[in-house]
Amino acid sequence: MRVLLTANASYVPPRGGSTRSNLVWLEYLASRGHDVRVVAPTAPADTPESAYRVRHDLEEQQIQVTRVKTDHKLGFEVLQRGEITVYSVQDPAKLRTVLRRKIAKYSPDWVLVSSEDLGQALLAEALDAMPGRIVYLAHTPQMFPFGPASLNPNSTGAALVSKCAAIVVIGEHMARYVREHLGREPVVIHPPVYGKPPWEFRDPDKPGLVTMINPCAVKGVSIFLALARRFPQYSFGALRGWGTTAEDLAALASLPNVKMLRKVKHIGAILRRTKVLMIPALWYEGFGLVVMEAMLRGIPVLASNMGGLVEAKMGTRYVLPVRPIEKYTTRFDENRMPVPIVPPQDIGPWAAALEELMENPEIYRREARAAREAAMRFVPKVKPSHLEEFLLKLEPNAPEPAAPRPPVSGAQPRDALARLSPEKRALLLRRLKERGSAP
Repeated sequence: MRVLLTANASYVPPRGGSTRSNLVWLEYLASRGHDVRVVAPTAPADTPESAYRVRHDLEEQQIQVTRVKTDHKLGFEVLQRGEITVYSVQDPAKLRTVLRRKIAKYSPDWVLVSSEDLGQALLAEALDAMPGRIVYLAHTPQMFPFGPASLNPNSTGAALVSKCAAIVVIGEHMARYVREHLGREPVVIHPPVYGKPPWEFRDPDKPGLVTMINPCAVKGVSIFLALARRFPQYSFGALRGWGTTAEDLAALASLPNVKMLRKVKHIGAILRRTKVLMIPALWYEGFGLVVMEAMLRGIPVLASNMGGLVEAKMGTRYVLPVRPIEKYTTRFDENRMPVPIVPPQDIGPWAAALEELMENPEIYRREARAAREAAMRFVPKVKPSHLEEFLLKLEPNAPEPAAPRPPVSGAQPRDALARLSPEKRALLLRRLKERGSAP
């Protein structure tokens, strides 16, 4: 089977849970002898700081790639990451062209389009080039063109998703979301990110960090910082992610009890140092992969009541309330994300929960066992083969007339917001604010 995946997110190095999930699937497919390729943008390295960050991430995560060749005309490198071939496109304006040409040359059995495709330009290109053989991987609800969490809801994009042969979601909560807001029946396939048994059970009596991954505004860094200030006697750890800004880093560095953690190849290295994991997200979450990874090791998780985080908690305690982000300013941060207006948060429930776990060993041990037991009921059912089995049985849907294609402006979704004229950017964000939509 020939499989090509495309997304508007870097895969060398990967950033975020969606790319990590997709790579685990792709690595399994490649290990089974399938021919697997990726068309994706190069990680932004247009400043000395961003270029250093890319190199640093590759080194810390021990990611090894081999450069096979460079196509100077279309501006992409052919990289070999293990058994996966990656077409890493430097020029965002040429991403769609490279995708179309690789589909034509490679003639894949299935094109997987990940939802990191704001504006659905890649999805439109794939549907036009390979009708009937497109599978939409629905990871990030903010990037869907439908539903209340969408940053850019539009009927054209929703129609494109509806034309796919299948829509894959990573949890039951997201399945309900797609069913309700798109009217399509998705298939639930959990990414096999949890590794192989036996899974280490962390000693409940061992000291450790109160850890947050990807500390940034939409993930609730304001709550994390407030707790670190309230409890100077506890040690906190923060792992920089795709949303972390220089302002976030400065705020974290200002607190003597907060330690910045190095990126690692396997999340287990971070979780071994973690006593309590915090996921205080202020926007809608599709699922909580790292929630389950922590619970699998017997680490209690304090999670907000946002979307799929509730599902990932599997009925365990400490699902806590937040006031979600509903509006954005007209500014963009250095990660090319609109700057949100973060509502004031009541950290009372969070402080009470954290103090209870940190100060009461009996309660901590009980919650550690409950978390472990819940994860052990779930994780063994997640099989690496599920996506392969699904694709092998999936039948192409009937070709339809050419899909509507968003106008080619030269910019691709990753940079689309940043490349809009000031007037259009202001108009887009004004509409977002008027809608009051929480992404």
